[in-house]
Amino acid sequence: MNVAPITPEVLANSVIAVPPLARDAGLKVCIKENAKIIRHLEDGGVRTLLYGGNALFYHIALGEYAETLALLQENAGAEATVVPSVGPAYGTSMDQAFILREFEFPTAMVLPARDVATPDGVATGIRKFAEAYGKPIVLYIKFEGYLEPEHAKLLVEDGVINWIKYAIVREDPTQDDYLCRLVDLVDPEIIVSGIGEQPAIVHVNSFGVNSFTSGCVCVAPNLSSKMLQALKDGTLDTAESIRRTFAPLEDLRNDINPIRVLHAAVAEAGIAETGPILPLLDEVDEKSRVEIGAAARQLLSQN
Repeated sequence: MNVAPITPEVLANSVIAVPPLARDAGLKVCIKENAKIIRHLEDGGVRTLLYGGNALFYHIALGEYAETLALLQENAGAEATVVPSVGPAYGTSMDQAFILREFEFPTAMVLPARDVATPDGVATGIRKFAEAYGKPIVLYIKFEGYLEPEHAKLLVEDGVINWIKYAIVREDPTQDDYLCRLVDLVDPEIIVSGIGEQPAIVHVNSFGVNSFTSGCVCVAPNLSSKMLQALKDGTLDTAESIRRTFAPLEDLRNDINPIRVLHAAVAEAGIAETGPILPLLDEVDEKSRVEIGAAARQLLSQN
């Protein structure tokens, strides 16, 4: 595993995969199947893996946290940068900070809390977590009202934030006042688009962010990597053509649920047995699974 600090160059060099976390029938994290997902991504040119929402770190038990971190650290290739997540509860994240200190991950992402958080309170919590962890962390902006761009600016200036995952969904991603303010206040080289291939072209080309995260890259890593390279080369027609290839599976994720669909897609494509999904989510129904399987296999065939 690559333990070097994450720089803008590291962010630019790879699509940031956000994989599911495979579990066995007893809901125990499965070493063999998670290793298959990691190898599939690495074989497709992916060098940065972010374990967050798709891996259901929102619901991970504190008692299995260290074991899961060890699995990820031990199975990542020498060139792979792995970023685990903490939270979203403040108390949980502080307990996880002390567990993380026993490992060599270059940073960790704080999962965003909703409804029981205020912007000033979030900024304070992030500072306290980073202090306890001892490293700059990843800021995940997913909701309006979670944290203001001015908070992000101060956190970056104070060395609390390493990079930012921006993932507020817009009906029209070209119209985004929040992101306009954010890139004015924070170097866009440390910001990545955090909503998959669909808005990535607009975010990279129009707002200047550095890269993008993806769940569907877990099915077609070569293809997603080619899209990132096309964006870097300025060949937007190529990038748009690739983006459209991801659309059928992305549309199912939007229509049903991003996490549940990706969990099923990786299994239905034959990449790894992801096993039962962790509560508090449930499995997709059989009709949806058939549709997901068809879309996932079609995407994999074009990888």
